[in-house]
Amino acid sequence: MAVESLSELHRAGRLAERYPDVAGLLARLPETELIRSGRLLARLDPEEVRAAHPSVPAPLVAVTGHGTLSALVPSLTAEFARHGLLARVRLSDFDRWVFDLVDPDSSLYEAGPAFTLCVLDPSVIADELPAPWRVGDAERVLDEKLALVERAAEVFAASCPSGTLVLNTLPLPRELTAQLIDRRARARLGALWREANVRLLRLAEERPGVVTVDLDPLLAEGVPARDVRQSVYAKAHLSEPLLAGYAREVGQLARQAAGGGKKVLALDLDNTVWGGVLGEVGPEGIETGESYRGEAFRRFQRVAAQLGSQGVLLAVVSKNDEEPVVKTLREHPGLALREEDLVAVRANWAPKHDNLTALARELNVGVDSVVFVDDSSFECGLVRRELPGVAVVQVDEEPALHVPRLLAEGWFDVRELTDEDRARPARYRQEQARQDFLDGFDSLEGYLRELDVSVTVAPATPDQYARISQLTLRTNQFNLTTERLQPAEVRALAEDPDASVLAVSSADRFGDNGLVGAVLLRRAGDGVHIDNFLLSCRVFSRGIETTVLSAVLQEARERGAGQVLASYRRTAKNGKVADFYPRAGFAVVEADEDAAAFRHGLDPLPEPAGHIRLTARFEAAPPKGSAP
Repeated sequence: MAVESLSELHRAGRLAERYPDVAGLLARLPETELIRSGRLLARLDPEEVRAAHPSVPAPLVAVTGHGTLSALVPSLTAEFARHGLLARVRLSDFDRWVFDLVDPDSSLYEAGPAFTLCVLDPSVIADELPAPWRVGDAERVLDEKLALVERAAEVFAASCPSGTLVLNTLPLPRELTAQLIDRRARARLGALWREANVRLLRLAEERPGVVTVDLDPLLAEGVPARDVRQSVYAKAHLSEPLLAGYAREVGQLARQAAGGGKKVLALDLDNTVWGGVLGEVGPEGIETGESYRGEAFRRFQRVAAQLGSQGVLLAVVSKNDEEPVVKTLREHPGLALREEDLVAVRANWAPKHDNLTALARELNVGVDSVVFVDDSSFECGLVRRELPGVAVVQVDEEPALHVPRLLAEGWFDVRELTDEDRARPARYRQEQARQDFLDGFDSLEGYLRELDVSVTVAPATPDQYARISQLTLRTNQFNLTTERLQPAEVRALAEDPDASVLAVSSADRFGDNGLVGAVLLRRAGDGVHIDNFLLSCRVFSRGIETTVLSAVLQEARERGAGQVLASYRRTAKNGKVADFYPRAGFAVVEADEDAAAFRHGLDPLPEPAGHIRLTARFEAAPPKGSAP
């Protein structure tokens, strides 16, 4: 149905005009249909879509590699479209990867792509083997090619610091191993090949601008590595299904880079977390634990808890009475997911889309930060219709498939997990204690005074770059420009003598909130420009933003600056901070419906919030062990 709808729009010449609707059409298509849709979408002129929808993120994607890669373009186009993105694909000529990536003056670097895909295949090794060959020859070629890849990553880091280089592991074809009739030699080749793949995977650990897609999990699920005839005759050395799986990984990476990651996993209970309907069979009758189907449900609970241990906010949204639900979550011996793993339990008889909206409001996140899992096609359809920003995962009567369906889209993936991520659920649970504390006060002012908020502003340290990058990628509400930065870009700004990256941390009587914000500054003529100001939704409305801005302005004046400039770029989610700078005394320099520029003459300065204890340092701390 979706493919037909796309075809009709294409024939009518309205596909570019209706591009924002494409994501919904592609949402639940199987991979074969996605590839068909991708072929149709790839005919679109990206510039026509950009002209009609300038707010649609349209990253430039450079594709280079050893073999023929034209089959990758439709899959990339479809995967980006599924996430509301527009892929502008630049496909290099055959076997251009060394010229593209090792030469810093190449046309690829000149184009400045957001993502550079260097697609490697086994023939990059096999084509270099002599005839006849031995394992030692394969070892030499593997080492030479890996050294080239490592050199390419080094040049990429210097030539395209704001981009991401995507590599992949090399499938080991049986056709290669079977040429060795000595099984000991065959085993040695397997070990050498895997060591080369380890080098590729380690490269992503060593260089923050590199991501290595591991193809082994796709191959383990039965995806064919290649079509022999296509490989021999067309030099297309990776199969179309494998390229489609690779494109899905890249699409998820691009979604995350565009700020499309999710934070909350909202779970239905009956026939989703456990088998059976609690209100009908009671706690003793639900399927979980050691029964035949109960093991499958328990496996799903364990995976949800695993996600929660890495900072995903777990919640229950169930049509049930609250008391038996809470009692079951607390006391049932067969559950692997307990009440203490959850940040919220919403068990009532209200429509689930209303409960999801209330849950997002309670957690102070956008409703489009939520992934909702339910077995009911009615509930899933209603949520999709009423809350199109929510990612809906529909499970069915086969609980063994709950886990792969939950994990298929990588909704919660991040480039690098931080300590802040792991602490997030506990900090949201602290929020309930703060709310209970607030309920005892007649005024917000009294509450804030007794909350005992302390704030620290200081230059970011290297161990904070990943968290600040994450704030730019995942914070949408208090994000003045929504410029998304990878860790390497944060590092580059922090090391730029004309720029400054300030980390904002806070704590109060209920605990440490951690790193909750960032201010990105640069020198601008006789003054300072605030490139961006970000603050986590967890600490809104406590005066932190006003206090930090006041400190930044005070520092600028003390250093002799004549003015401070700032920018705001409107998005669908940051409208609540449109007047942030004017409220602090900034004058509007220019403005239109999408953006505004502001200026502060540094006289008078806005007052910091009186209830906050501020520690501000604008110079980097001296290295440990250095002389005072």
